[in-house]
Amino acid sequence: MSMTSEILTRVYAVKTTAKQERAVADGIYRAVLHDPSFKVKAVVAPDELKGYVLVEADEPHARIAELIETVPSARTVVPGETSLAEVGHYLVPKPAVSGIDEGTIVELIAGPFKGEKAVVKRVDSSKEEITVELYEAMVPIPITVRGDNVRVIDRGEA
Repeated sequence: MSMTSEILTRVYAVKTTAKQERAVADGIYRAVLHDPSFKVKAVVAPDELKGYVLVEADEPHARIAELIETVPSARTVVPGETSLAEVGHYLVPKPAVSGIDEGTIVELIAGPFKGEKAVVKRVDSSKEEITVELYEAMVPIPITVRGDNVRVIDRGEA
């Protein structure tokens, strides 16, 4: 039986108004709660996929189009369907330190040094931490912070 349900499962991309992906995902969720006849398994709004929400369902294209008619900011269902394998990379979170290298200039966005600018001295990908030295400090003191507590200002590429 499990094999049959996997064959029926389809993934659709729903076009949304810009920056309304989360609201559309929540709206689809509420619409399915209101009308359980829609066989929706999952709704995902990946951060990297701007302007789209992914809907996994055991429904044909026309039923998904009917479902989103009541959802504000949901524009249209992209023609065709995709597989979970094709969109799987959106479901795996990227490490917080990806794109941060030694020499990168960052701004701390959390903690006691919030708002301070710093230079990255070391990146620990396994722990998702970086070690930085503050710009305005009289004495350079290394500070270790989580990768998601910084915002990249300049990548230092010359």
